Amino acid sequence: MSEKLYSVEEVARLLGLHVRTVRGYIRSGRLKAVRIGKQYRIAPADLEKLTGRTLPARPSRAARVEVSSIVQIDGIDRAAADRLGTLVLAGANTTADPTSPLHVQTIHDKEQARLKIVIMGGATATADLLRLLDAVLDGENGLLTGRDGNA
Repeated sequence: MSEKLYSVEEVARLLGLHVRTVRGYIRSGRLKAVRIGKQYRIAPADLEKLTGRTLPARPSRAARVEVSSIVQIDGIDRAAADRLGTLVLAGANTTADPTSPLHVQTIHDKEQARLKIVIMGGATATADLLRLLDAVLDGENGLLTGRDGNA
């Protein structure tokens, strides 16, 4: 079965109708639908019969790419880990694509003086965040020492 089926909500949106109206069409037999579980699915051909016009082709979904990264930073105390974690979270929350948010978690191990940053999300946003992290860790900005880099 290669033909995509529409949900009641999709049909309502396409036709500019309320969902209850579409369900009423189905119950009355005006619109043919198949019940799968507790939901109705409508074939494009049946929707075309109801409207008398050909529907536009559904846009195909592009492949979604998700990246998972773990960054480990050794020799970092709690205060520096907190500052770096705040910076990373701020960077993650300002991604260019709000439909594909980054998910970030930071874990600091006090005994090992180690910070782990787990990043999950789109490839571009993850790469941008890793570049930010790299710039902060390579720079003489004083973030990790708590001092201004100009002092």
